[in-house]
Amino acid sequence: MTVVGILGTIHNPELREKYSCSLALYESLITEFEPDIICGEVHPLSWQKYIMDRNNKGYWGEPASEYWELIFPLCEENQIEFVPIDWFELDVWNNFDPFGGFSEVERKELEKKDDEWFLKQMSTHAAGNIPFNSVEFDEMTCLKYEWLNQINPTAHNIRWVVRNQIMIQRVKNTCDSNPDKRILCTVGADHNYLFQEELTKEPIQLVYPLR
Repeated sequence: MTVVGILGTIHNPELREKYSCSLALYESLITEFEPDIICGEVHPLSWQKYIMDRNNKGYWGEPASEYWELIFPLCEENQIEFVPIDWFELDVWNNFDPFGGFSEVERKELEKKDDEWFLKQMSTHAAGNIPFNSVEFDEMTCLKYEWLNQINPTAHNIRWVVRNQIMIQRVKNTCDSNPDKRILCTVGADHNYLFQEELTKEPIQLVYPLR
């Protein structure tokens, strides 16, 4: 049977240090899981640029630093296949700003509330055995995105719902074409709850959290 694991990561190096989720921890978790394939939150175009030039750092802050510093080298060293699964369209992404269309005063208030949601998420870091890979974090994150959906359903649909649907479908396609392999999904921790919800429906053995 195909085994699929989910590892939710924190993209920001300072936050990783603050909340005890270092790259060393991620490396130990990946090594313990022993994946044949890693499906990572990397845009396919960025992956192609990396294949052509190992010094190409992508664009627009993507991929996140854990890929350049850890996951890509680990895949190369251990002959782990890497599959990029992220999705977004840069030419229209900013047209779906969740706080677009609001006045400057309203926007500042919404950004303040967004920051408050972020702090609520961070407050769950000690729950579970892996920071931000826990029921507590996932429940808080789900509530945050329900709030964002209320603020701007159209932006939420494009930036979150559709994006995750495509990312998860790419994981499903990888499972279909690689039966009985060990496949690890490395995504920003916010994605955990949706990946778990959808992949639980598949005829696979799902491992989440990894510890």
